[in-house]
Amino acid sequence: MDFNELKDAFAERELFEGKTWRSSPEPWKLSGEIVEELRRIGQASLDFYKALEILYSRSADGKKLLRNRDVQVPWVAEYLDRGKPGELVKVSRSKKLKGRIPPVIRPDLLVTDDGFSITELDSVPGGIGLTAYLNALYEKDSKYPMIGGNGAMAQAFYKRLASMAPDQDSPVVAILVSEESATYKPEMDCLAEQLQLEGKRVFSLRMEEVFPLGGALYFEIDGNPEKIDVVYRFFELFDLGNIDTAQYVIEAWENDEIALDPPLRPFFEEKAAMALYHHHLLLDFWHESIPKSSRKILDGLIPKSWIVDPAPLPPGAVLEGPKAQGRSLHHWMDLAEASQKERNLVLKISGFHETAWGSRSVVIGSDVSKDDWYGGLEEACGMADSHLHIIQEFRKSIRFSHPLYSENGEVYEASGRLRLNPYYFVNGNSADLAGALATFCPPDKKIIHGMEDAAMLPCCIVD
Repeated sequence: MDFNELKDAFAERELFEGKTWRSSPEPWKLSGEIVEELRRIGQASLDFYKALEILYSRSADGKKLLRNRDVQVPWVAEYLDRGKPGELVKVSRSKKLKGRIPPVIRPDLLVTDDGFSITELDSVPGGIGLTAYLNALYEKDSKYPMIGGNGAMAQAFYKRLASMAPDQDSPVVAILVSEESATYKPEMDCLAEQLQLEGKRVFSLRMEEVFPLGGALYFEIDGNPEKIDVVYRFFELFDLGNIDTAQYVIEAWENDEIALDPPLRPFFEEKAAMALYHHHLLLDFWHESIPKSSRKILDGLIPKSWIVDPAPLPPGAVLEGPKAQGRSLHHWMDLAEASQKERNLVLKISGFHETAWGSRSVVIGSDVSKDDWYGGLEEACGMADSHLHIIQEFRKSIRFSHPLYSENGEVYEASGRLRLNPYYFVNGNSADLAGALATFCPPDKKIIHGMEDAAMLPCCIVD
């Protein structure tokens, strides 16, 4: 891609409000073998979500966990519901939502010496519109096929949502973006406009633009009310109480006037769900509920993770978790005495909080002072009654090189670390890979995310 062409394209089309990033003359190249591995990761992620839904439902309903053993785990639902409004928990547990999982799954993947490692599973992911736009931009000059090229990513998004409408011929699909998520509004505008050019009735709207009418949900177009058939919820459920029009969306869904995705199930938005995967009391459940092929992938993909629960233990008990000074923990604050090597851990809030996205709550133990590590642990323990934190093994990503443009348009070979975000759209029992976004950060950044000195690139397949 020509530097000036990229510069003009980004000047003409804002994709993230007030955000800029580095550009490259070429997309990120992935081998066919890696792409096949990504497809397998998508299926494993779907199998994990389906098992998580069963786990939560059985825990909440007081049902036994295993087929042939009377094992009950009420504490699972208690963990995942902690700090949530009662009405939201009630909706989440309703029969209407039984079996429902998010329509889009996006893991955050790092590349380590041992292969891919997942830091988070996002069920309300940003970047869909951005990735679709970058695919269209780069595929004009790329000699390799893009993942999700030829408009496939936008089409996958529309197909998934339109399939939920009673009238699937020409439904009105509204992407509703909250003020908290306003940074992503331009990319959703772009996605909606791309689909409108294909004759689809898709609209990117602010939450305050919708209103109720006769129990249904409407917005105004050309001075006339337009009934909405399908809503794509682009806001985290922790933000629900701050959105004045959210009640209209929920009422229209309860009245069967709209289809709504992702479902109102906050346990899918908790990082604590991944910590449950390695919990010793749940190993038999995962073994029974997830196919062997997917378990093999998840075992290596999900770092060991633990929920920070400061509940008191009996005097002789210890925590299942990391060690401090070579000793097992009796309380999570004991981890404050861990050596720097033992602090090769990540502490972050689990979810349902304004700091749970954008890496704002992340503390890397080996990268901060002992006092800051102590403060992070103290905050996590102090918030545990309403907001859980997790601790996760820190897996260091390896370095790559990739050509980037300097500010004056010269190409240079940059060194950096990679986060890969594949996007999977759920269709029945399959998770279809429809696009991938590479975030290439300077090598000194331990937390890899979109930033001014990072490059954000679409991915192509190179055999």
